[in-house]
Amino acid sequence: MRNPAAIIICVVLSILSFAQADKPQNSPQTAKSGIEAADPGLSAAANAAMLSIDKEKIREHVKYLASDQLEGRGTGQKGGDLAAEYIAGQFASYGLKPAGAKGSYLQPVPLVGVTTLPETKFTLVPEHGGAMELKYRDDYVVNNLTLEPAVTIDAPIVYVGYGIEAPEYKWDDYKNVDVRGKVLLMLVNEPPSDDAKFFTGKALTYYGRWMYKYEEAARKGAVGAILIHKTDMASYGWDVVRNSNAPEKANLRDGKPKLKAASWVQLEVAQKLLAAEGKSLDELMKAAQSRDFHPLPLAARLRAHVVSRIRDMHSANVIAMLPGSDPKLRDQAVIFSAHYDHLGKDPTVQGDNIYNGAADNATGCGVLLEIARAYAGLPEAQRPKRSIIFASVTAEEQGLLGSQYLGQNPPLPARNISLGLNFDDIDPIGDPQEVEVSGAERETVYPVVEQTAKTFGLTIMPDARPEAGHYYRSDHFSFARVGIPAFSIGQGMKFAGHAEEWGKQQAEDYTANRYHQPTDEYKPEMDFTGNAKMARFGFELGWKAANAAELVQWKAGDEFEAARKR
Repeated sequence: MRNPAAIIICVVLSILSFAQADKPQNSPQTAKSGIEAADPGLSAAANAAMLSIDKEKIREHVKYLASDQLEGRGTGQKGGDLAAEYIAGQFASYGLKPAGAKGSYLQPVPLVGVTTLPETKFTLVPEHGGAMELKYRDDYVVNNLTLEPAVTIDAPIVYVGYGIEAPEYKWDDYKNVDVRGKVLLMLVNEPPSDDAKFFTGKALTYYGRWMYKYEEAARKGAVGAILIHKTDMASYGWDVVRNSNAPEKANLRDGKPKLKAASWVQLEVAQKLLAAEGKSLDELMKAAQSRDFHPLPLAARLRAHVVSRIRDMHSANVIAMLPGSDPKLRDQAVIFSAHYDHLGKDPTVQGDNIYNGAADNATGCGVLLEIARAYAGLPEAQRPKRSIIFASVTAEEQGLLGSQYLGQNPPLPARNISLGLNFDDIDPIGDPQEVEVSGAERETVYPVVEQTAKTFGLTIMPDARPEAGHYYRSDHFSFARVGIPAFSIGQGMKFAGHAEEWGKQQAEDYTANRYHQPTDEYKPEMDFTGNAKMARFGFELGWKAANAAELVQWKAGDEFEAARKR
């Protein structure tokens, strides 16, 4: 990180540089969004603080954080450091207590950057036909997770279906087959089902996520894993895979087993490989949907030489705290979070090569900062009973690494954190009439969520795409893994003045044309009404949890209940 003394200077310069353009035309009164009247569920001071949340202040944060000056806020890059300094400066200006390392707002995260270099070779060699030398980023992506500068692989390939071992669902794709030293070819996602008791039906579990598949393959002793990309199964196109895996990937130093080749291939590549083996990918995909599936050793091999540039990365979570007003409860807390990182700048791309990340996730940072400012303005005696933690985390785009480290090293013990509320990718397109809180139904706080939604005139929208596994794809999941009840707050598909179809079209357009692309940029015409409404909604939920008689818990039988009880 840069010199902490630069924080305040950075804040002042950024505000002077960016606050002048796109000034709001509305008065402060009309610039706000959400409920405009006092809520009897809050104290007078809390109502005033909640109602002070201003959509135009959120705009100012997004405009700066998504500017070209920050070069896409890449993890371990100058722009990422500038973003962290800016957020720390804002926390300082609000008068919040530092909750990072050594009395600062920054919690350094031990990351290592790995860049796959052009010298890398990745060749699939079927038993019949010629060797298939693949083209990096067009046909495949690969990362060497062992943190060695160069590794060579010449190993047989084993098709392992979904690559899942889940005893609670009586599912085992490995069947005790020894895959040590092998390369595992596998499908993304998990076995399809409408049965809520079998991999939770249509809703994706962690078993369907690429992170789990790499982790499990490494635990089994494999040297590599090849995920077959299929757009409908992955819930995103190849562009997302390609852009998310280049030019540099961050890794945590945690001492766990790692793959020499953690990779994806295009669907057509897998089809061609299996056809050369005299097999049909469609038939193998169908076979993988049965509990009777057994791993299928192929005659094909992977011959690869993965060359990487390795560097220690300096990045940090930014953490602040508002101490609670109750001496008996201030050692417990509610945590608000949003990741500040994005994909940075890709020097290998011609033209616009800055991944500005305006919606993803400058918006979440803007919401987090406005909630922090509102809470910080409360008189000391009028603060919530429990403390409030504000965390803007790094390396989310690298696999939730910053929040993973924070979850393992929280400023207060995880068992004392009542609730985690996360904000990620809230597209500024208008006034939402729905709120999405997927995962909240798994927690004892859900009745409070329902009542608060009614107060705001919001309908709770069911997860529009449960098969995409969004619960396992954002930073709240890192908190859930250590037992903290947590979920993300987002807007739904219905917006004031529009038919529901309009909202769906906006979401589809964003996914197709802006998500993880340089086109995710700030524009003056953005409408931050929804961001402010989500901020107010989150403020109120956090207030209620921070003043509740008991800590929030997972409902009985939930997959994270055991972690809560440790």
